[in-house]
Amino acid sequence: MSTQFSADFAGLTAFPNLLRAWRQASRGKRGSLAAATFEDRLADRLLQLQDELRSGQYQPGNYTHFYVHDPKRRRISAAPFRDRIVHHALCNVVEPLFEAQFIADSYANRIGKGTHRAINRLQQFARRFAYVLRLDIVKHFPAIDHAILCETLAQTVDDPATLDLAANIVSSGAGVLDQEYTPPFFPGDDLLALCRPRGLPIGNLTSQFWSNVYLHPFDLFVRDELGCRAYLRYVDDFALFADDKRTLWQWKDAVRQRLAALRLEFHPGSAQVQPVTHGIAWLGFVVFPTHRRVKARRVVQASRRLGGRFAAWQRGEISFAEFDASVQGWINHVRHADTWGLRRHLLEPFVF
Repeated sequence: MSTQFSADFAGLTAFPNLLRAWRQASRGKRGSLAAATFEDRLADRLLQLQDELRSGQYQPGNYTHFYVHDPKRRRISAAPFRDRIVHHALCNVVEPLFEAQFIADSYANRIGKGTHRAINRLQQFARRFAYVLRLDIVKHFPAIDHAILCETLAQTVDDPATLDLAANIVSSGAGVLDQEYTPPFFPGDDLLALCRPRGLPIGNLTSQFWSNVYLHPFDLFVRDELGCRAYLRYVDDFALFADDKRTLWQWKDAVRQRLAALRLEFHPGSAQVQPVTHGIAWLGFVVFPTHRRVKARRVVQASRRLGGRFAAWQRGEISFAEFDASVQGWINHVRHADTWGLRRHLLEPFVF
């Protein structure tokens, strides 16, 4: 059972916290028109935002939508700049309460965690156990149910004004991803279930945090109720390890039922129990107990992207430093696998 803590709304809306939130929201964005406009009369705008929050008049603005392909096609919803300040201010106060509860092996959007630590941990488990069950959730962000999320938040946060603000931000995302996902019917549903508000805008700082909050009870279920000694999760990708297949097949059925209570489901086609020696597809890599490889699809994508950046540099559209940053970024990512030959092969065509 979760313990409730106070997330003081006065502290959330205090000027020092709003100023800190502005710095966080503007990091790397101060050249943008929206950030520069807000900074023009910074103190006045922060005081106005503070007044709106404390009087209950604050309302989130409209999202700007666009698509990215990295590697899947995703609809990104960008909140107005002032709303991003509110998101940071809220997370500054609420996130520490949940960080104290989150399991150690949840790796996404947390300080000191991240992709490469998740890969290292997966390989550690692959060296200790014979079999793995790897699962990923169908349309995770579009499927998150607003009522369940708010109930989960209320189990830890007991400040009514903070919960009202969180609910306001959550509800602002209702419908933004409806075209990306058709929800299934779960046991006990009627036709009104299709009308349940759902979906978190991909791109919000709060959405990344809410995702971990939403799945935290599930993490505890796998660890404590199933008794899985080797489990880790990165956003909506997770893996369970054991030394026998039967246990993992039983856990798979239990996981299906527990996710249904959260109005989520996993992709059935990829949810197979397999020996760890076959390699585990994980965050763009294929991880074996003894080594790692980059997924072939990611290699093709990197080749096309770096080729495009090289051509743009030759045409004078970007500087060499910008092209080099792309190369170094890719190298820093794939160096966490056995890729010396791959790096040399992929970079050979770029003749200077």
